[in-house]
Amino acid sequence: MTWIGFWFNIPGQTLDPTQVADDFYNNGYDVVMSGIDTTEALVEAGKMAAAGKKVWAVPYDYEDACKEAESICLGVPYFNWGPAYLKAVQLVMGQKWTQYWEWNGPDWSNINNPDTSAVGFLKGPALSADASAKVDELIKGLANGSIVLFKGPLNFQDGSVYLKDGEVATDLQIWYFPQLLQGMEGPSQ
Repeated sequence: MTWIGFWFNIPGQTLDPTQVADDFYNNGYDVVMSGIDTTEALVEAGKMAAAGKKVWAVPYDYEDACKEAESICLGVPYFNWGPAYLKAVQLVMGQKWTQYWEWNGPDWSNINNPDTSAVGFLKGPALSADASAKVDELIKGLANGSIVLFKGPLNFQDGSVYLKDGEVATDLQIWYFPQLLQGMEGPSQ
């Protein structure tokens, strides 16, 4: 994993996502998953594929992102702010709004339900049937708790303990990550 520094490219402040994607592909990686709110990974994968390389990409946070390069798009994770905004508006309209913080997670019964799920994943045209089944297994495992992504032992980049052996991170511990984990490249700020 390479941390570019923000959700989108800020020239002179973050790494250039086009260059980062190209570096991955030119160094033998065949899939790049992006976590920024732009399509550089998919655009660069499209260029590489047009030049004959077997590459794929997973863009980020735009439901129609695969349309940029359908033949190499494996799928796209995205946020759906509708349910959270609806709740806030209803609280304001009912004169019951007060400041609050809430974890807006997926509706595990249907992560792509626009009325109930804050997060979704749309499978891309390039995703094979076998890989699609594995995505379904991952979603099922995350939903039923058999797969836990943030379980210790995990350390931060500086070697300090993030999670002790067997400890599971809370939503707030994940959301307020103070620095990157060991194995992640890029500066922790």
